[in-house]
Amino acid sequence: LHLFFPAAATDVPVTAPVPEIDSSKCNLCGECGKFCRFGALAVVKDCVLTFPHLCHSCGGCMLVCPQGAIREVPRTIGRITCSRPLSRLVLITGILNEGEVLAPPVIKAAKTLAEGHPLILYDASPGIACPVIETLEGSDYCVLVTESTPFGLHDLRLAAGVAETLGIPAGVVINRSDGKDEETVAFSREHDLPILMTIPFSREIAAVTSRGGLIGRDLPGWEERFTDLASAIPGVNP
Repeated sequence: LHLFFPAAATDVPVTAPVPEIDSSKCNLCGECGKFCRFGALAVVKDCVLTFPHLCHSCGGCMLVCPQGAIREVPRTIGRITCSRPLSRLVLITGILNEGEVLAPPVIKAAKTLAEGHPLILYDASPGIACPVIETLEGSDYCVLVTESTPFGLHDLRLAAGVAETLGIPAGVVINRSDGKDEETVAFSREHDLPILMTIPFSREIAAVTSRGGLIGRDLPGWEERFTDLASAIPGVNP
């Protein structure tokens, strides 16, 4: 979203706790290595090797160490950028450092920073992996964006299942529609998912977005359609 709403931003680092071994206390018992299912610690002949990039920051190794030889130290894994491109819009972006794989701590930090605002919109990544679950947790409503293709319907089934499991009401937006949305509409009706909006597969729309434009601002009639979309979401007053 920062590509569509450029503005000066402030950065806040995001850290995750990782183990540090006190060699003066460690007796190489191996309990920490046995406990860590992610392979972030390896006990060798005369030391304990740590692999911070594999650590999931659960703190379990510190709890099982009988010698109290492990403590947690912060490691920077990403950052949060905060900007105000519009008077009524605060944009908070989570950025994971290159080579890092644990997005949930960055997402959690971004959500914490956003707390207190009257209306918060989370833009989740595609799929149903951990980053999506972390984004969805605590939400009041989920807008499922899909396409009228077999792949789109497959992913919609998965995402709708996650929203249902988390107890989050949801609706569907069909993007890049080719007019053959029968299967998507049928699935949505079967699962009580309202179709909130249909966006056609349009060269005009693609041209606007490819140059960093906003169709709600740059194409006639679309501001009203997005206002209708917001009005269809319970609790939102556009």
